[in-house]
Amino acid sequence: LYGHFGFCSLLWHAVFLFQFAFQANGWGSEISHKLARKCDVVNRGLSGYNTRWAKIVLPRIVPISDAPIAAVTVFFGANDCAVEDKNPAQHVPLQEFTDNLKDIVKYLLSIGVSNDKIIFITPPPLQEAAWEKECLLKGSALNRLNSVSGQYAQACVQAAGQSGVDVLDLWTLMQKDGFSPQDFSVYLSDGLHLSDKGNQFVAEHLWTLLERRVTDLPFILPYWGDVDPKCPESSLLCD
Repeated sequence: LYGHFGFCSLLWHAVFLFQFAFQANGWGSEISHKLARKCDVVNRGLSGYNTRWAKIVLPRIVPISDAPIAAVTVFFGANDCAVEDKNPAQHVPLQEFTDNLKDIVKYLLSIGVSNDKIIFITPPPLQEAAWEKECLLKGSALNRLNSVSGQYAQACVQAAGQSGVDVLDLWTLMQKDGFSPQDFSVYLSDGLHLSDKGNQFVAEHLWTLLERRVTDLPFILPYWGDVDPKCPESSLLCD
């Protein structure tokens, strides 16, 4: 989860960890739309959480289930990377953050979610000038730095490789081609959280990783034109 605590899974089943993913124009809503009648997309994001807290509540929010899981996204880092002396409540040291991500994978494996169904998402870049304005409005100093966000994004990429899971590196992708802070700021509503364009960016890039995992999933119940109007039970009650 970024800027939040975030898991999301696909049911058939999919789980997202990012609370605002399902707001209007959110990336979770877009993914859910694409998977209509194939998967139930479940949002398990908690605003403001870090990986330390996520580990504690993970068995509660992603319990063992008989429902088959098509994919799980794990979206953390934007809270963990808060500057320790400015925001000690949310800050998690870099090595602990890495270990926590690996422990999250171990838990998911323990409940039957295989490595190939897990996708890490790194924190996006931080537009410091815009986020500093938000901090000042709340009476605090700038409590995050883009360079530090990059360190946590790189740690997420490395943890994904070591855990054998996929990763969507937003921090790098949103700044590719030498984008300036002004250029990538279009992806952020306040310097930290995703804007409508940022949500669209995440949805498009995440879909490239999800699509192969869900392409072969059958539709839930037949297309209406295939229902026998004389005996709908024969169409609707079959396996």
